[in-house]
Amino acid sequence: MATKKIATPTATYAEIQAQIEKLQAEAEALRKKEIADVVAGIKAQIAAYGLSAADLGLAPKATRSRKAAGKPAYADGQGNTWVGRGKRPEWIRAALAAGKTLDDLRVQ
Repeated sequence: MATKKIATPTATYAEIQAQIEKLQAEAEALRKKEIADVVAGIKAQIAAYGLSAADLGLAPKATRSRKAAGKPAYADGQGNTWVGRGKRPEWIRAALAAGKTLDDLRVQ
């Protein structure tokens, strides 16, 4: 690498900014080259040892399966059903207010 001219007290602001931009561009180019070299080396080692993504801990994580919808525990005979989990639906609240019990609505 050639010796670079470093900003001196007599350099103007614009000259220093130009030097900064040039050095930043050089640094980015060197960084990209080093990254490419490192990636190539890692790929070569992975191939040499026959490693897989799972061996490196990079395999996709298993997703939890969704719970299957439960069988209806309560029904009103008009097509409304409720499995008994979560907030009571309006038709259950209305039936209870009308004097029915949950046992009256339970599916046999």
